Amino acid sequence: MKRAIILGFTLCLTYCINAQITTNFTINTKKDRKPISPYIYGSNGQSPDRDENITARRLGGNRLTSYNWENNFSNAGSDYINESDNYMPYILGLSLGQYLTPNSVLKTFHDTTVAMNCYGLLTLPMAGYVARDGAGVVTASQTAPSSRWRQVVNQKGSAFSLTPDTADKFVYVDECMNNLINKYGKSSTSTGVRGYEMDNEWALWKAGDSLMHPKQPTVEEAIRKAVALSSTIKKMDSTAEVFGPVDYGYTSFLSFQFAPDMSSYSTYGNFAYAFLHGMKHASDSLKHRLLDVFDVHWYSEAGGLDNTNTWQGVTSGVNDRGVAIARMEAPRTLWDSSYVENSWIGQYYSPCVYIKALQKGIDSYYPGTKLGFTEFGYGGEDHISGGIAVADVLGIFGKYGIYFGSIWGPINQYISSAYKIYRNYDGKNSTFGGTHIYASTNDNRTSSIYSSLQNNDSTVINIIAMNKDYDSSLNANFTITSDTKFTKADIYAFTSADTLIHHIGSIKNISGNHFTYSIPKLSVYHFILSGDSVINAVNKEKVSDDNGIAISPNPSSGIFSIRSTEPMGQKILVTDLTGRVILSSLISTDHAYETTVNLQNQPSGFYLIHIISSKGELVRKLVKE
Repeated sequence: MKRAIILGFTLCLTYCINAQITTNFTINTKKDRKPISPYIYGSNGQSPDRDENITARRLGGNRLTSYNWENNFSNAGSDYINESDNYMPYILGLSLGQYLTPNSVLKTFHDTTVAMNCYGLLTLPMAGYVARDGAGVVTASQTAPSSRWRQVVNQKGSAFSLTPDTADKFVYVDECMNNLINKYGKSSTSTGVRGYEMDNEWALWKAGDSLMHPKQPTVEEAIRKAVALSSTIKKMDSTAEVFGPVDYGYTSFLSFQFAPDMSSYSTYGNFAYAFLHGMKHASDSLKHRLLDVFDVHWYSEAGGLDNTNTWQGVTSGVNDRGVAIARMEAPRTLWDSSYVENSWIGQYYSPCVYIKALQKGIDSYYPGTKLGFTEFGYGGEDHISGGIAVADVLGIFGKYGIYFGSIWGPINQYISSAYKIYRNYDGKNSTFGGTHIYASTNDNRTSSIYSSLQNNDSTVINIIAMNKDYDSSLNANFTITSDTKFTKADIYAFTSADTLIHHIGSIKNISGNHFTYSIPKLSVYHFILSGDSVINAVNKEKVSDDNGIAISPNPSSGIFSIRSTEPMGQKILVTDLTGRVILSSLISTDHAYETTVNLQNQPSGFYLIHIISSKGELVRKLVKE
């Protein structure tokens, strides 16, 4: 009996070790090309995220609703016994001498943003009042308006002062912006504040800041206050980007947290569409755009069963198998109409396809508005499932054209791994490419894949592939459609073994733009493929390395001079890297040794010049700056 048990265990162990799922990945460098916003790899707060090579930073959250720029006091609201204090300068590490210096919190944060060469997003108050002092708990009898608060006014209507009057009863938004512009310049400068967020999670003002905003906000109030604040921002800095409505989640998207007047906007179907239309209407009246980025917060509501068969949300901190699997699948709610998450959203509102729903509203009611996720989280920071979920979300943001993304909480442990696989996979700040290209998998449950071009050069592509299966490796078949003949790949990855990004090795024998690779369970792999243009590969044997041809300057701003030591031939073609003909011309016999190519009207990037003669075809790369 003991022998049979041991044999059975051995067979099971062998099967589990060798278990594989065959997955087909398809990449097409010519299809679905679009820029990936550099600002989707962002963070919140003064976090030590240098190694992650982030691109954007947001100073926001509950405390910013009541932040008083004149003296740096703020109120904690329901987060901590409605206490007014100096938490904001403390958490940013300011010295005691800076605590009362006007705007020192926003300036300290933005100083770091400038030093890191990031997009800076700062929050301005809109709810109505900010903390007057740091004298501790605010009682119910001191509900605003009272001596514990200062009223927020958008426009001062008189001369600004860099040393504001803290004894009056008002705090002015435009004076705060003037204080920042005086130091950093406007948003169009290299150091200016790029974007301003209109307060924080408006639908929760009553729930989180009941002593400052005791009534549930209405849709009418939200639109009216947003128009007033965004008009002030644009008056102070016309090129600064305005973010709103800072929606906290799906209930706010649907009904603005059951707003008292939501029935008056029922024809829109939800609050988001009503707000977009309201902002568009005001923009048309004022003849300039008031809202640049529609931004939301998204903390996944999905969950799974823990080891005691109890449902747990993916953000709960539980990493049991059932919860971890739910966490890795949860990003599909953002885009996949075939996926139903295990939550109240999945039960009552599937298919959610949240990004597509938001984009539909933008396209219908305020075209041209960008989309941002200024807070998001999936839990599992200390578990591989958290790293996979965030890596998946970053890929989704790039694929679906999200403009701005900033995760909430420290970027550490497996969250750090997810950022580094895109932004610093080799320790040298090498990154995922900036142009999205088509990439798909035949199994969205167990795998995800994203691909990009490096600098619009089709001879280098990045592929990030994920194995989300808990038990089996992926026998992954990669098939690539491209005018480039890919011959090799460098590989980096992180796995369940640890949070480090490891250089796995390379592939040196890719043939026919197809290769197969085994991706271990619970892992994220980054393949950097390189090769030669098919045109170059076909024709390079027809000519010598130089053939007496000189091209200068190269790179060029658009005018390339081509000279030859012998007659060049009959025809010149210039193509982009997809093979599309940009320019075609015959070479005059009077200028057989010299000609000029003009690409001034073409975008920056790589091009191929084909010099065709009876001897064959010479192909060279042109670089337009």
